[in-house]
Amino acid sequence: MNRAKQMIAVVAFAVLTLCGCAKSSKTIVRMQKMEEGVASPTTIDQLREAIKKYQDRVADVQLAQAQVGIWYKMLGTRYLDNKMYGEALQAFQKAISFYPDNQNLFYWVGVSAGYMAASALDYDATGSTEKKYNYLKLAESAYLRAIEIDPRYVRALYGVAVIYLAYLDEPEKAIGHLEAALEIEKRNTDAMFRLAEAYYRTYEFDKAVAQYDRIISLTKDEKRKSLAEQNKKTVLDAAYTQ
Repeated sequence: MNRAKQMIAVVAFAVLTLCGCAKSSKTIVRMQKMEEGVASPTTIDQLREAIKKYQDRVADVQLAQAQVGIWYKMLGTRYLDNKMYGEALQAFQKAISFYPDNQNLFYWVGVSAGYMAASALDYDATGSTEKKYNYLKLAESAYLRAIEIDPRYVRALYGVAVIYLAYLDEPEKAIGHLEAALEIEKRNTDAMFRLAEAYYRTYEFDKAVAQYDRIISLTKDEKRKSLAEQNKKTVLDAAYTQ
C-alpha cells in the first residue's frame, strides 16, 4: 500500500473511531492487520516490523485527530461570526475533546455560553430562568478553567468578571479577577470601568473613584472620559449620602 492510500485508510479509521461507529475493537484490529500485513508476529524480526508499522499508524492517527480538532475550532469561530451560538458551543466542546488543556477553547466556550444565556427565553412561559442560569454557570466554569490553565489570560479574567457583574449579581467575585487583569494590562480601561463598577456595588466608593480618576487621566477618548466623570460624580453623591 503506498503512502497516499495508507493515509486515506488511517484518516478513515480515525473518523470511524471518533464518530463512535458500531464496529467492535476486534473488527478494527482485524482491519488494521489486513492493511498492514501483520497477523500474529512471533519472531524477533516479525515483532520489530509489527512495532514499526503500528508506530507509524499511531503517528498518522494522532496527526489526523489533531487536524480534526483544529477544524472544529475553526468551525466554532465561523459559527460565532454568524451569531450561531448554539452551534458554536457544540463545535468548541468537540474541539476540547481533542485539546483538553487549551485555554483558548475554554474561553470561546465561555463566550458562546454567555451569548446563549443572553438569548435564552422561557418559550413555555413557565416563569423559570433555569435554562439561562445553566448557561451562565457553564460560561463561568469555562472561563475559570481557562484561567486555571493560564492565570494571566486577561480575556478570560475579564469575561468571568462580566458574568459576575452583568448576569449573576455577584460583584464581589468580579473584583479579584479584574484586579489581576489590570496587573497584567495596566492601561485596560474596559477592565477599569468594570472594576470601578464592582467597587461601587460593594460600597468601596474610594476605590471606585480612584479607578474613574485613572480612566480620566489615561484615556484620549472624550466619550469615555465624559462617562468616567459622570460615573465618578454618581459615586461621590452615593458616598456623601452614606
